Amino acid sequence: MFYHIKELQFEAKPCRPDPAFARKLQEILGGQFGEMTVMMQYLMQGWNSRAEQKYRDLLLDIGTEEISHVEIVATLIARLLDGAPLKEQEIAASSDPLVYAALGGMNPRQFIAAGLGALPEDSEGVPWNGRYTAASGNLLADFRMNLAAESQSRLQTARLFELTDDPGVRDTLAFLIARDTMHQNVWMAAISEIEAKEGKVAPGTFPIDRERTEFSYKYFNLSRGEESSTGRWANGISKDRCGIIEYVRQPQPYGEPAFLPPAPLYTHDTPPGPLPSINKC
Repeated sequence: MFYHIKELQFEAKPCRPDPAFARKLQEILGGQFGEMTVMMQYLMQGWNSRAEQKYRDLLLDIGTEEISHVEIVATLIARLLDGAPLKEQEIAASSDPLVYAALGGMNPRQFIAAGLGALPEDSEGVPWNGRYTAASGNLLADFRMNLAAESQSRLQTARLFELTDDPGVRDTLAFLIARDTMHQNVWMAAISEIEAKEGKVAPGTFPIDRERTEFSYKYFNLSRGEESSTGRWANGISKDRCGIIEYVRQPQPYGEPAFLPPAPLYTHDTPPGPLPSINKC
């Protein structure tokens, strides 16, 4: 069961209208790593979870918090649009691309389609897509995706922070950045806990004797030069502690040439050898 508390989790009070920045904020609302993505990713992972209840609770706790972050960003966007000079709104809503560019990129759809509100899309107007989310059922794989998503989210929000001098907007973004810090720590802790139980390679349930283990701990140098040989990934005990990494300086192919037999004539592919004469009768 979910219910809505009318008060925002944190303030979303810009000091002045800024339609151009409202468009930029769409990226952390409906972009690939925006609040809508992490909200749906965590909720779907939680609803589908067959793991211990504590993991289900973790996913639904943070997923529910992300609903509030969607509300914060959407409210901030709407308030940045509210009170903008009517003439600017009208010009931005026109079809003149030169005027549109001169205004710094106000999104006319925020006026035309949303009535000075936020939209479920990114800063370029690309609609939010459920394929941005991952909910595989494997906690280690999913939690690593969650950590990556929070890392990208914090990066993008920090970049937006640098693009505004509005104290109210910066205060809201500072809160979201802080929560991204906490969530990265949460996923790192959960990953460590699961790695201690199941190992560091996902999925930990796949029998090791079913993979070609002679290739499991070889680092292939496929670049000119050997700078990569100095990295931790190319030497020493593997991070899963199940093998010794071998640096392969010039890897050779292990398979045969990828030649294919001729296609059947009914495919009308180009056959090998001379082309047959065409009967024009």
